[in-house]
Amino acid sequence: MNWFLLIIAGLFEVAFAFCLGKAKDATGIDTTYWYIGFLICLAISMLLLIKVTQHLPIGTAYAVWTGIGAVGTVLVGILVFKEPATFWRLFFITTLIISIVGLKLVSH
Repeated sequence: MNWFLLIIAGLFEVAFAFCLGKAKDATGIDTTYWYIGFLICLAISMLLLIKVTQHLPIGTAYAVWTGIGAVGTVLVGILVFKEPATFWRLFFITTLIISIVGLKLVSH
């Protein structure tokens, strides 16, 4: 269950980065809504991370959480914000995913 919650926390990290990206391009009251979404996603992500670190090693949990956030944010950038999907970006994202899976496999 803790690993599942950690994945959810990482996805909320992606969501708060997405909200920041949308707020950057928004105008008027829409900007405020995106920043409110950012704060809500940030709070949920942090609360889940706090809960998970009570049961999983902090080094592993934090690394997996930030890894999910990094991979997810890059993918959102490519798919939603039309950032470039160069060979090297995809290569290093792949190595990050392999590292996250490796941490999960070696953690007790």
